[in-house]
Amino acid sequence: MAKAKKPAKKAAKASKKAKPTKKAKAAPMNAFYAQSGGVTAVINASACGVIETARKHDKKIGKVYAGRNGIIGALTEDLIDTSKESKGNIAALRHTPSGAFGSCRYKLKSLEQNRREYERLIEVFKAHNIGYFFYNGGGDSADTCFKISQLSKEMGYPLQAIHVPKTVDNDLPITDNCPGFGSVAKYIAISTREATFDVASMAKTSTKVFVIEVMGRHAGWIAAAGALASTKDCELPIVILFPEVTFDEAKFLAKVDDAVKKHGYCTVVVSEGVKGPDGKFLADQGLKDAFGHAQLGGVAPVIASMIRAKLGLKFHWAVADYLQRASRHIASKSDVEQAYAMGKAAVELAIKGHNSVMPTVVRKKNKPYKWAVGVAPLDKVANVEKMMPADFISSDGFGITAKCRTYLEPLIKGEDYPPYKDGMPQYVRLKNVPLKKKLKGEFSV
Repeated sequence: MAKAKKPAKKAAKASKKAKPTKKAKAAPMNAFYAQSGGVTAVINASACGVIETARKHDKKIGKVYAGRNGIIGALTEDLIDTSKESKGNIAALRHTPSGAFGSCRYKLKSLEQNRREYERLIEVFKAHNIGYFFYNGGGDSADTCFKISQLSKEMGYPLQAIHVPKTVDNDLPITDNCPGFGSVAKYIAISTREATFDVASMAKTSTKVFVIEVMGRHAGWIAAAGALASTKDCELPIVILFPEVTFDEAKFLAKVDDAVKKHGYCTVVVSEGVKGPDGKFLADQGLKDAFGHAQLGGVAPVIASMIRAKLGLKFHWAVADYLQRASRHIASKSDVEQAYAMGKAAVELAIKGHNSVMPTVVRKKNKPYKWAVGVAPLDKVANVEKMMPADFISSDGFGITAKCRTYLEPLIKGEDYPPYKDGMPQYVRLKNVPLKKKLKGEFSV
């Protein structure tokens, strides 16, 4: 019996020497990034900022998954594993236009109307250990981001929802300007100047009025950029039609007639959202888009036909359409830098514990132009639209003021050309490797 006790003593002695087992650290939560609404020349720069910054903080953030075709990718569990992309490909996003992961015009209804959609998002995030939600879009995206942050709190799921600002319309509140706008403004300003030079050369015996239609449903920021084509050292007859100013046919025709009599020609920049005295869009087709907004398009021919019928002047018209928001080859340098900075700041805010916020551009100085990154709560951003201030529009309603010019000019300055090969810009196309699904069943949208 005495001999039998010896192994027990050795075992006890060995147990004292054994080191306590360390608990394995929980893996950092992953991030979800998605692009929403109309894409821009610089939205991928924001994606680059999000992904590159997240990779630098891999102890806080695991992998970055992107939604294929925006929020639809999250609802259908169609996720892209960005960790499969090389460092070089991610860096190339900075100079590549459009949406690298696909975008969508899909508006989630209110929590009361369709709670199941929001719960589905949380289910997908939970299945893939996603604790960070970065939604890159405009006003409707800010609203979605805010609602998701509210539901995650209600359901007790740890999710930090950060909105990354983007919109060519420049209509998000609080932020001085929106990434995407500066490059569109630059494209429209340059195109307006070049087209006006063209019409001036043909006016003696041919076209006397050129009409260009630009985006802008309710806010006339893009139309205002057309006025930048005319400067003190290069004065040009340009007439602007803003959605903030009710269209007056008689006043407009008198303005055009006067410009043609004085200069021999003129250019008209018209916003797609221009309304008549009855409150209806001049370009309303009677259709609705996915967000429930009136489907617009075709105001340029309406204005041009009016000029022909009432003034008897020969015209040409064009619609900038996708060209204005896809023109990465002449993007504004400040716009590219700000788009990247907003993506980078979104990740940094999340790491610091912020939730339900949006990074913003804060203007510090006009000359020389200086700006910084700020932050705004999403409940102050969602469903708020920033229009052109009255003191930015000239007294006759057809141009911009010096104050507006001071605001706009820094946003189009600087060039950030993409690399070229054989005369063509070199843009990256990602592999977009899908992540394996974990949830059973399909979810239709």
